[in-house]
Amino acid sequence: MIDIPQDFVLASASTPFPATERALKEPNGLIAIGGELSTQRLLEAYSQGIFPWYSEQDPILWYSPNPRMVMTSDRLHVSKSLQKTLNSDKFQIKVDTDFEQIIHHCKTVERKDQTGTWIDQAMVDAYTDLYQQGFVRCVGVYQESRLVGGLYGVSLGKVFFGESMFSLVADSSKVAFVHLLKNMGYSLVDCQVESPHLKSLGAFNVERHAFIQSLQELL
Repeated sequence: MIDIPQDFVLASASTPFPATERALKEPNGLIAIGGELSTQRLLEAYSQGIFPWYSEQDPILWYSPNPRMVMTSDRLHVSKSLQKTLNSDKFQIKVDTDFEQIIHHCKTVERKDQTGTWIDQAMVDAYTDLYQQGFVRCVGVYQESRLVGGLYGVSLGKVFFGESMFSLVADSSKVAFVHLLKNMGYSLVDCQVESPHLKSLGAFNVERHAFIQSLQELL
């Protein structure tokens, strides 16, 4: 049984998030419960290094994990095989196009060692609203006009908060990620939690306090 501090419950739209240094160690980074996925609440969360992550049967759960996986363009590692793909005309890239298709694929594509999805309809609606307001951006990768890979995330200042990516063809999500790092002008990409896929591209962990400090400088 997890002992949740009373002030972790977002009782109303005006209830502030607790200070991130109070986030639980287990589950790693849990900082708040409940509330809503309104534009105001989401922007407040991301600006403080907090993001929603929950299953459909759960209330909205908010996290600020420690450590935090991030990425910068100077740490990008491109393998020889991926570079060969990038140099070819195998894929075409479009930015801020077909967002609804991209989030749909992120929601429905099966992933190795993972059952189900954390992207429920409420999240689809919320991030679609953010996209329409210019706070979410996406990268789509196409093969013969067919969307085969991509990613989306929240864009604030010089920081891109990655939310999800998908791949229907080998290397397509990596191509999207490389484009994001090399061509879209972000100083920092938040990858949230560690994954072998992103680590292979050069993503690395930082302490939460260092991540929050970076946000204060870049937002």
